[in-house]
Amino acid sequence: MKLVMKNPTRILMFLLAAIIITSGASSCKSKKKLAREKAAAEYKMKVEQSKKDLTAMLNGTTNWSLDEQDKRLEVIKSYNIDDPEVNDLISKVESKLSTDRADAERQAEEERLKREEEKRAMVAASKYQEIDNQLIAIANATNTDDANEQINLILQQFATPDIPVLIIISKAGGFNDYDRPTTISMFLNYLKDKKQYFYKVDAVKHDGLGKITELELIKN
Repeated sequence: MKLVMKNPTRILMFLLAAIIITSGASSCKSKKKLAREKAAAEYKMKVEQSKKDLTAMLNGTTNWSLDEQDKRLEVIKSYNIDDPEVNDLISKVESKLSTDRADAERQAEEERLKREEEKRAMVAASKYQEIDNQLIAIANATNTDDANEQINLILQQFATPDIPVLIIISKAGGFNDYDRPTTISMFLNYLKDKKQYFYKVDAVKHDGLGKITELELIKN
């Protein structure tokens, strides 16, 4: 018996539609698979790079500043990586950066205090430089008359010729160890005879008229 195909055009359209639907579904599945594979590859790359960067920060082998390390750590944490090794490294790096930050702040404070102390010392040295120069001039006088003239000039700055001169031998623990006290008159004549000045003015006290009432020197 001979079969007669009825409406071949309609059948052909159904076949084409089936092919298109099957192809589309296959293509959609292929794209999703590629997207998953791409995401997995990117995640793996983030994990490996994170481990590498965290290890370098922990070992101190990067050339990044503390701020740059902090920023990189925050980026790594934002990945929300579910990996025990990465999470352990994050914890260790956080602790290390906290310690490094505290050390840097302490060092900066020490340097600031050192600069302030040096500045105070320079101001003090400049403040008493004129008196030091006058005392040096007496020790370096070419003859007795010249020395006596220098002595008379500097004595005009003192309240009396008998004001005390305290000579610091050493400083320790905020306390000064002094040599035997003398007077300004005796000390100036000592410089004239000794012809050497091995001291530096450390402190000066004045009265209401601006005259010196006490002089502290320290041995160089």
